[in-house]
Amino acid sequence: MENKHQLATFAGGCFWCMVKPFDEQPGIVRVVSGYTGGTVENPTYQQVCSDTTGHYEAVQITFDPEVFPYEKLLELFWQQIDPTDPGGQFYDRGQSYQTAIFYHNEIQKELAEKSKHFLEESGRFSKPIVTPILPAKAFYPAEEYHQHYYKKNRAHYESYHIGSGRAGFIERHWGDKHAK
Repeated sequence: MENKHQLATFAGGCFWCMVKPFDEQPGIVRVVSGYTGGTVENPTYQQVCSDTTGHYEAVQITFDPEVFPYEKLLELFWQQIDPTDPGGQFYDRGQSYQTAIFYHNEIQKELAEKSKHFLEESGRFSKPIVTPILPAKAFYPAEEYHQHYYKKNRAHYESYHIGSGRAGFIERHWGDKHAK
């Protein structure tokens, strides 16, 4: 990884739905589905879904901040989740599906806190914003079949994205162009 590239790590519920919005944006080098925030090294999907490891399903994004600044990543992240739901995201319930922003340095922490405050003050949501901002921990890539799931299994991904309630929520809160 070149020095100009940075990492961003976001938990937004099912990681399948968190890859597509970031993937193929200008300045995004790589988006990896994985697990972070827990206590078990190299956890499996089954272990994480058992809610016994403390991990979140997350995406880790390698990006060029000169082309796609961290502030834009934060803006896009907020538009993919229900930041008022402490119990998971949409159809998926449990700790592993909760939302979080994992910062990699103090600048990211400050920008994440500022963006969260801005969202709280915007009045877009009637309930409190509960997404925590946490220090980044070890990130473990998920099994290969989870990587870029939206490309590998388009029909299943699309039906899940809609059926889980995510697409409708995004459309209601952010408009049609963000619900894809």
